[in-house]
Amino acid sequence: MMKRILASAALSACLITPAIAQDADTVLATVNGQEITLGHLIVAQSQLPEQYQSLPDDVLLTGILEQLVQQEVVASAVRDDLSTSMQLGLENEERAYVAALTLDEVAMAEIPEEELQAEYDAQFGDVEAGTEYNASHILVETEGEAQSLIDELEGGADFATLAREHSTGPSGPNGGQLGWFNAGMMVPSFEEAVFDLEVGEASGPVETQFGWHVIILNDTRDQAAPALEEVRDQLVEGLRQARVDAYVQQLTDESDVTRAELDIDPALLRNTDLLDN
Repeated sequence: MMKRILASAALSACLITPAIAQDADTVLATVNGQEITLGHLIVAQSQLPEQYQSLPDDVLLTGILEQLVQQEVVASAVRDDLSTSMQLGLENEERAYVAALTLDEVAMAEIPEEELQAEYDAQFGDVEAGTEYNASHILVETEGEAQSLIDELEGGADFATLAREHSTGPSGPNGGQLGWFNAGMMVPSFEEAVFDLEVGEASGPVETQFGWHVIILNDTRDQAAPALEEVRDQLVEGLRQARVDAYVQQLTDESDVTRAELDIDPALLRNTDLLDN
């Protein structure tokens, strides 16, 4: 029944709208002298959660209008007698909303391909090929335990099996495999031991803050600078953030900003009783 009513209302609207100016200022309702326009509905629709975006337009038109009417009925009843908390909250919401939309427009402006290429060259143009390492380890608590494992390895024991049986580290169940890593990703003493190994060679006992390690170097490979397409999203995100930062800094430099000395108790920030004064 409700769907038939809505469908009928939508059909009626289609029949009469040619006589009404269909722009953002078209008034669809008035509540205590406050106009609710088509523009208000368009903005409200654009901000709906995704699950509501697929509803039929006639349902959205009726539902959003009714929601805005109800909101205005409530708002108009208290607008002239807002509490300090409500007034300050409105000011904060307006400030945040306007700033967010403005900065989003700045960030999402198209980035020319030549600007992207220049940023890529700046970040990766001088990157020299490095080395990536693939290693496995067994983590134990004492140097003696580590040396015992090394003795077993020298006797022909399988490294992955020993790791599964003895390692206390999270990689133990996976045979001690750490995957690929490059310089700077491991603690210094661990890295130094890896760098000194030949592929297939196991280390002596290596101490770190986590305990004692026995390490085997599984493989190495050259690490070249990534292709532009591999880091395109990363570069775009960085350029967008840089645009926003520069825009905010420019506006700040052009604005008359005065900051008071913060000689107040920081704990006052949590004192909501002050809003009642």
